[in-house]
Amino acid sequence: MCSRNRLRSPTAEQVFASWPGIETASAGINRDADNPVTPELLQWADLIMVMERAHRSKLSAKFRTQLAGKRIVCLEIPDEFDYMEPALVQLLNARVPRHLPSS
Repeated sequence: MCSRNRLRSPTAEQVFASWPGIETASAGINRDADNPVTPELLQWADLIMVMERAHRSKLSAKFRTQLAGKRIVCLEIPDEFDYMEPALVQLLNARVPRHLPSS
């Protein structure tokens, strides 16, 4: 999850779409996001990853009820990458797999 669901989150969704045993979806926390986060999406998710601490704070403030019992991981990835930029893909591959179930 990122702010506008245009660069980082869609990249993460794409990179891990074929990971065994998981389903991926991405959304943005801002109202103008291409795919805004919804209560239904949060209820569907077992694990929620956000790119920045600010995303976690906004998410918690807006969707406290839907987040009860959910695991939220902050990846600490700044908004300085383009969609599928190799450096972003490398960073995601370094930070995300440890949080995913092994095949």
